[in-house]
Amino acid sequence: MRLFSVHSRSVALVAFALSIGSIALMTGSEPVVAARPAPAPVERLEMFTGRARVIDGDTIDVGTTRVRLEGIDAPENGQTCNRRIIGSWPCGYAATTHLTKLIENRDVTCQNRGQDKYGRTLGICFIGTLDINAAMVRDGLAWAFVKYSTTYVDLEAEARTAKRGIWETNNIPAWDYRAKAWDVADDRAPDGCAIKGNVGRNGLIYHMPWSPWYARVRMDGSGKRWFCSEAEAVAAGWRPAQTH
Repeated sequence: MRLFSVHSRSVALVAFALSIGSIALMTGSEPVVAARPAPAPVERLEMFTGRARVIDGDTIDVGTTRVRLEGIDAPENGQTCNRRIIGSWPCGYAATTHLTKLIENRDVTCQNRGQDKYGRTLGICFIGTLDINAAMVRDGLAWAFVKYSTTYVDLEAEARTAKRGIWETNNIPAWDYRAKAWDVADDRAPDGCAIKGNVGRNGLIYHMPWSPWYARVRMDGSGKRWFCSEAEAVAAGWRPAQTH
């Protein structure tokens, strides 16, 4: 009797479910389906293309846009690096020259990754499918700028293992080189404002303490002035010195 009772209940439940389905078909109503979550939006990065001109090892102009190559930090133009055995080599100039050869005045396409505090566009830039940011690190002519990005740390490890360029031996990273140059200039500058604003035939130009021409600029009046930050210099109408 118990088996018959359970069987009867099961048959009744199935019949009830079938009847509900029949009613839905007859009335044209649709069965209720649980809502699915909307897919996450895909990040769309602004792309821009233009003829490129190299400023230094990690900065280019694409058309009229000043682009700081994101995720890398190349030696400054006035920076030298140690050789493995003896002597040094101009790694900053070499980085600028290498980037120039990669680009060769061709059109470059960049992903706009925002702006830095100086108003420069941060970009990951390509020539065809070549990521030039990556190429600079892989070829040993830029550090992965891990303070802001870890995108290129694996390529840096590859260059270090192969002892390419700046990894021939131990060398001071560009960010430490700039900090040291600033400290030296800061001791000699008024009120700790170590940026030199020069006035010349090329207009209003400011020089950072690590600029190759910094020591040549004599602050002897004639409209020249000191600045405490790049942002201050730019706001006052000065522009950075061209390093190439």
